[in-house]
This record gives sequence, C-alpha cells and structure tokens, in this order.
Amino acid sequence: MTDAAFAQVDQVDLETLGRQAKQASRELARLNTEQKNEVIQAIAIALRAHSDEILASNYLDLDEAKQNGLSAAMLDRLTLNETRLEAIAKEVENVVRLADPVGQEFDQRMLPQGMRIKRRRTPLGVVGVIYEARPNVTVDVAVLCLKTNNAVILRGGKETLRSNRVLVRILRQALQDAGLNPNCIQLIASPDRELVRQMLKLDKYIDMLIPRGGAELHQFCKENATMPVITGGIGVCHMYVDAFLDLDSAIPVIYNAKVQRPTVCNALDTLLVHHLIAPDLIPMLAESLAQADVEVRADVQAYPLFEQENYPKLVHASHSDWGTEFLDLVLSVKIVEDLDEALDFISQYSSGHSEAILTLKTEHAERFLNEVDSAAVYVNASTRFTDGAMFGLGAEVAVSTQKLHARGPMALEGLTTYKWLVEGRWNARP
Repeated sequence: MTDAAFAQVDQVDLETLGRQAKQASRELARLNTEQKNEVIQAIAIALRAHSDEILASNYLDLDEAKQNGLSAAMLDRLTLNETRLEAIAKEVENVVRLADPVGQEFDQRMLPQGMRIKRRRTPLGVVGVIYEARPNVTVDVAVLCLKTNNAVILRGGKETLRSNRVLVRILRQALQDAGLNPNCIQLIASPDRELVRQMLKLDKYIDMLIPRGGAELHQFCKENATMPVITGGIGVCHMYVDAFLDLDSAIPVIYNAKVQRPTVCNALDTLLVHHLIAPDLIPMLAESLAQADVEVRADVQAYPLFEQENYPKLVHASHSDWGTEFLDLVLSVKIVEDLDEALDFISQYSSGHSEAILTLKTEHAERFLNEVDSAAVYVNASTRFTDGAMFGLGAEVAVSTQKLHARGPMALEGLTTYKWLVEGRWNARP
C-alpha cells in the first residue's frame, strides 16, 4: 500500500483530521452515482483480497481482549472470521445496488409570486462516529458515507484498534486507487479517551456525530458534543404475549427474539405474559429456552410456573432486571394483568428501540402499534428484524431512538439532509 494510506492511520491531530475531512467532503460532492458505485465495488474486492491480513489483526485484538477480561458479548461483537468477513463484503456490494438518495428532488411547486421552489437531498458533509468493539462498523459506516457523498472520521474502541487500522488502510487505498481523496475516510488511531472529548468539540468540521456503544457513551456525547448527536442503539426490548394467541406459533418467535443472537441491541430482554395464558405458555416456553441454556429471571408470579418445570437456570427477578439490556442469554419474565399493564410497563422501562406484541386480537394489535412509542413496533414478529438490511435499507450506521431527523435503522437517507432550491423571475417580489 502507498505511504498515504499507511501514514494517515497513525495521525491523531484532530484539527488536521477535521480540515482534511471538510476538504474531502467538498471533493466528494462532485461524484455521481456511477463513480461512487465503482469505488464501493472495489472496496468489496479489496476486503476479500486482504482477508488474511484482516483476520490476522483481528485475532491479535481478540487475544488481547480475552486477556483483559472482555465480556462474552463484547468478544462476540469483536470477532471476525471468514464467514463474517464475507458477509461484510456482501453488504458492501449490496450498497452498490441501493438507490442513491443524493440529488433526489421533491416537493416541487410554483409560488404565487412566480418562483419555482423545490427541495434537493444533499450530503450532511462530515460525519463523526464513535463506536466500540465492532470492526464491521468501520466498513459499514465508511461505505454508507461514501455512497451519500459524506466524509467520515472514525473513532473505534481500543479493543479493535488493530483490526480498524488494517481496515481503514484497505479502504483508503481503494479510494486512492480510484483517484479519490483518501481523506474521505479517516481514523483516530489512538485509545486515548481525551481524544473523544476533543472530537466532540470539532463542530467547525464535523456536521453530525453518531455514538455506537453503551448508555454511558451516549450520555457523555449528549452532554459534551457541540454538534448534533444521533443517539440510539441501546435496546431494552420487550415482547407482550396476549391472552388471544396461538401458542404453537408464539414459541418460535419468542425463541428467535432471545436466542438467535443475544448479544445485539434488538434481542429480547423482557417478556410480558398475560396472566390467563401464562399456565399454558410457560411450560412450552421453559422447554424451548432450556435447550439454549437461557437464564430466566422471573417475577413472583412467573417463578413457580418455571419452577414446576424444573427449569435449570431460574432466578428471582429483582427490580434492576426491568429496563436492563442483557446482551446475553438472559431473559426477564413478568406476568401482567392485561394489555394496559403491559403498555404501562413498556412506557416506564423501554429504551425506545423495539417492542412486540403476540396476539390474534386486531384491536389489541392496533392499540399496541398506536400507543407504544418506540422506533420499531411489531405485531406477531421478532424484534430481531430491527436492522437496516432486514428493512431493505442496506447496512446501517445506527439504530436511532430519537424522534428528530432519523428514527430506527439509519441508513442512506438518514445520512442526508436537503436544501431549498428557488428559481425566480427578475420581477418577482415578496
């Protein structure tokens, strides 16, 4: 690789990174869809060509993380293997096929004064992303920013530093080989936390900040950033099992929501069960969850029902288990009187990410959809579907739990804004 691709990865002068990103974003604004798609396709090819180097660096990150006692959930997020790397490359190729939102025009009309007015979708400019143990985020975010003509400054966690350095070198080289400014993608390649604080003050250069991590990181960014911050990705996800239900159909949905990949933000955390159906549901549920070695933290009503089934990993739920994102094979279970109690409980403990109801009663489904104020609300489906790719949006930069600008899986359109274009006549007057 060229010196330029290598040298930048060691750079931690944030003022310089900011200036370079702003300049690169202006150059990116000239690219059309075909040019962007060509370099994105080249990135997918480069990821496959350098797979051995990527996996070797990730192995070193994993080895150090294990020695440092990183949790099983974080280790899972950090891990790359041939299958996961190929999935990342395929997601990159999928971005090529997605419609380009930049330049789309809408709301065109003629004003009484004789002026033609419309809105055009435009890039944000420079996006800053702070994230933890997911090297796939490095690629996903960089490619989505490239597709939307945005420059990006990345700051990954110390646990994935080696992986990120290699990935960013590969991405920058692909840009350079295509004749583009490699500073479209830059990495803060230092674990120094003081640099995060400094990054949050770079509003002169960074137009929007996206933190991807735990609640502490999100709160820190909200309190200290001088640019707009997109918060989300903290998933305290609930599922309410109504009394009007097909039990045989419900069990696989609950199992999928909890077990399919428990370390991600859209995995189920708390199951709420209507008291009338609990005696029939819980024996079936216990048999299913026991096969996956799920720890159940049950309230005073649910506990004896699981105990009757000799459930192997049963714990009395404490108050702290409500509103907790477990990121593990742990499920809290509470029996409720009715839909109203379930709605009240979700309102109190939800993080605004994803909630689901399992019911055959249309009126209850409609109430749930209307009254639950989360980014994604489901009827008879798993919360695991809250994902940019699953929604047909391609890879995502975040799952926003805010209500402004972007909400839910935030993909290409969420990385754009718009400008008003007004074409007047010489004699037009207000």
